[in-house]
Amino acid sequence: MAVSAYSAAGRFRDETVAEINVTPLVDVMLVLLIIFMVTAPALTGQLKVSLPITTPIEVVDPPKAELSVQQDGSFVLDGRAMTRAQLSAALSALAAEHPDLALSVDTNADADYQAFAQALATADAAGIRNLSTR
Repeated sequence: MAVSAYSAAGRFRDETVAEINVTPLVDVMLVLLIIFMVTAPALTGQLKVSLPITTPIEVVDPPKAELSVQQDGSFVLDGRAMTRAQLSAALSALAAEHPDLALSVDTNADADYQAFAQALATADAAGIRNLSTR
């Protein structure tokens, strides 16, 4: 709101002049107009892109085997109790039959760590690289 305290002749006057200063309003409107002019073609325009067509890939889960280390240090492979020598032969046969075999190794909480380490070493020696532990 503009207020002038002097008259045109340079004398002091008591009445106030109530005028709206429109310059900031015009500045804001011009900036908005420019923004809309720049963004409008981008919003209405279409971008033509030719994307390649893909076919879905069939995911095949690898064969799985479960090895359990018992409290007394014995091994159970897929429900069959084995010694370390039998385990080595069985894991080698499984690795030869299924190169991408996933072996899950589980151990009893009271089992000796040495037996668990032997189970992992035997699986590594048999060539099984996909191991998981529980």
